[in-house]
Amino acid sequence: MEKKGIVAEFKEFITRGNVMDMAVGIIIGGAFTAIVTSLVNDLLMPIIGAIFGGIDFTSLKYVIRAADEAAGIEEAAIRYGSFIQAIVNFLLIAIVIFLLVRGLNKLRRKKEEPAPEPAPDPEPSEEVKLLTEIRDALKK
Repeated sequence: MEKKGIVAEFKEFITRGNVMDMAVGIIIGGAFTAIVTSLVNDLLMPIIGAIFGGIDFTSLKYVIRAADEAAGIEEAAIRYGSFIQAIVNFLLIAIVIFLLVRGLNKLRRKKEEPAPEPAPDPEPSEEVKLLTEIRDALKK
């Protein structure tokens, strides 16, 4: 068995198809994430904010220790509003992705639907049956 150098092994690993596919998927996923995040933050959240009176959860917090500028003490607070906003963003992004995947699956199913099978020929009439019998008898 031939010993490979680490560079040759790495080259073989990185040029394998599944690694390249994964890299492309991650890059496309990052770009798609930016689109969905913009959709949620720039289009959906303003509408939701208008419906619910312009509520921005990110400003909600529980102050443990107030800031004192004279003493150089910064505010210590639990910013639960940012957490709530992250949950809302996640749910909206999940809904948008679900609807996109659902639509794509419907298109794919429609595209993959087999053509309907032609209806079987109707049963021949009595006259046709009789004529077929006569033809078969004459062939003999």
